[in-house]
Amino acid sequence: MPLNQKSIAVSFAVASFFAVSIVAWLSGLTPFVCCKRAITAAIIAYLAAALAVKAANAIVISAMAQSQIRQHKERNSGTAN
Repeated sequence: MPLNQKSIAVSFAVASFFAVSIVAWLSGLTPFVCCKRAITAAIIAYLAAALAVKAANAIVISAMAQSQIRQHKERNSGTAN
């Protein structure tokens, strides 16, 4: 079953936004700088998570297809004998 790319990517983006904003705030930066860094981190996290989920989905779908092909070949070779 493929993973939901958008949901996972948004979750990572939101988590990274708050994590970076809290770290920047605790470092004593101005709110504008905190916001800029948090938004940048959220965008990067969203893109990275989306690519990671897309790669994981490709691996899972490929494995499922190979499994189906193998099962189909086994059924056909079993009925031929």
